[in-house]
Amino acid sequence: MQLWVDADACPAVIKEILFRAATRTGLNLTLVANQSLRVPPSPLIRMVQVPPGFDEADKYIAANVQPGDLVVTADIPLAAEIIAKDAHALSPRGELYGKENIRELLDMRNFMDTLRSSGVDTGGPAAFSTADRQAFANRLDAALQRRRR
Repeated sequence: MQLWVDADACPAVIKEILFRAATRTGLNLTLVANQSLRVPPSPLIRMVQVPPGFDEADKYIAANVQPGDLVVTADIPLAAEIIAKDAHALSPRGELYGKENIRELLDMRNFMDTLRSSGVDTGGPAAFSTADRQAFANRLDAALQRRRR
């Protein structure tokens, strides 16, 4: 298993949790973003900067992910691609995407996108909270525990 992060919009606190997890477990962690990001010096952690442009980080991750890898992303279309490749996807808020829920999440995302396109103000996501951080840490830990078995 390798850990991948759609890192452009990933909260710093989530990246810190992932840095510690990679060090603790010995798993490779790759952050993919349109801009250069600082990562701790470690042979396990690397940063890949992709060209500017819409979905460039998503395209890179989708092209390189392997079955069994874990991708951290808030991007539901990317999560759907990851799941189709028999890899795992986890949101920075701790929501585990899977075959049982990705279709519904993708449909809801598309519906909301249609509303926004027609001028409806749908608001934005809630502010990232301590509960979100804890939910992510718990889900990540559970995924890493399953890997060890």
